Amino acid sequence: MEYQRRKSIAIRVGKVGIGGDNPIRVQSMTTTDTNDTEACVAQAKRIVEAGGELVRLTTQGTREAENLKNISARLREAGIDTPLVADVHFNPRVADVAAQYVEKVRINPGNYVDPARTFKHLEYTDEEYQAELKKIEDRFVPFLNICREHGTAIRIGVNHGSLSDRIMSRYGDTPEGIVESCMEFLRICRREQFDNVVISIKASNTVVMVRTVRLLVETMDREDMHYPLHLGVTEAGEGEDGRIKSAVGIGALLTEGIGDTIRVSLSEEPECEIPVAKKLVELTEECARLRREARIENNTLYLNIEADSYEELQLKAAMAAGALLIDGKAKELEIRGCGRAETYDTKELADAILQAARVKFTKTEYISCPGCGRTLYNLQETIARIKAATSHLVGVKIGIMGCIVNGPGEMADADYGYVGAGRGKISLYKGKQCVARNIPEEEAVERLLEIINNNA
Repeated sequence: MEYQRRKSIAIRVGKVGIGGDNPIRVQSMTTTDTNDTEACVAQAKRIVEAGGELVRLTTQGTREAENLKNISARLREAGIDTPLVADVHFNPRVADVAAQYVEKVRINPGNYVDPARTFKHLEYTDEEYQAELKKIEDRFVPFLNICREHGTAIRIGVNHGSLSDRIMSRYGDTPEGIVESCMEFLRICRREQFDNVVISIKASNTVVMVRTVRLLVETMDREDMHYPLHLGVTEAGEGEDGRIKSAVGIGALLTEGIGDTIRVSLSEEPECEIPVAKKLVELTEECARLRREARIENNTLYLNIEADSYEELQLKAAMAAGALLIDGKAKELEIRGCGRAETYDTKELADAILQAARVKFTKTEYISCPGCGRTLYNLQETIARIKAATSHLVGVKIGIMGCIVNGPGEMADADYGYVGAGRGKISLYKGKQCVARNIPEEEAVERLLEIINNNA
């Protein structure tokens, strides 16, 4: 079957069209304090100069939401009209304020009205459950009216790591539960005839991300909804591993024609994400063809790839193999280069792709967030220190999170976790359990190693 992009409705986010016949858009997110106007403006400019078409900023409270007005004004004065997106968690009032100043507001269904996730099992009668849905509607509809008044788009952004206890208790940790968390809000948008909506469902686990987005598309089609989709593998990491994991997850869906806007979430400077995202979009149709032409024999997937650089080879191979590996069509991967690609050693690359697709683990797995204005420590330095001390632990999964938004939740897929708990304070996890709270940052890496060694 030839590549064909899924048809969604077209919406506008400021000057940028998303969905419909518009091109796939690429975006990134600032890592600066949203109260620091100068730093946010400077970083937003670097994202735009790299080719970013939307810029997202974390918006913890009303003070940050109000300062979006100043950030927007400074960028517009500089001749930059790239749409700004406010990223809101835990406080719907912040979303109300931000909607007055930016072109799009992202809300998280897992904590918009529901309390933050605590992994508690909750029992509801059907009547009590409906009452909880009514609470969401009563709070969400006024926000939609503010957005309608100001021409503001919204993103309903579900994260696997921050599903509410209510959803988890009713549906379990399943793709069905993740999708339902999204659909609860989408159905309200439909009833209110508010269509300026983008949806995202993200996870650090590529298998969960791909299967859940596919299920969301099926569910929306069944209910005659065709909203544009934003794709991303959250907490993908950095360097080669972050790029490969993103290409496996995002690429699996892009090559199936799913996706209208993407973000590659790397634990690096945000402008570094844009060239990778643009390359994934550029390679989509070619990798869809490579996937169709791939040969599978004796449980091994064989790919013949021509590439002008090793990074291009990485992305092509990961995109072409992603869906086939995630769907269990093969358990091994052999990459054969053509032309310039013949000179590259592909065994290590094949192993990295197999690990990104959760097929076979041959090294330590790092689940690290890209950082944002909520990050409470130097993320890149900390990742480097943890990697230097733990890279020999084959198959061990270590989560490294800047704050608590996705921290404990995404680390439910990890064996150990390192989470920013406050300024200069770190909490450490073994699985879902917090085993050390609010310890000084300067001691935290050593304490993490002690916990890992004691459980070896």
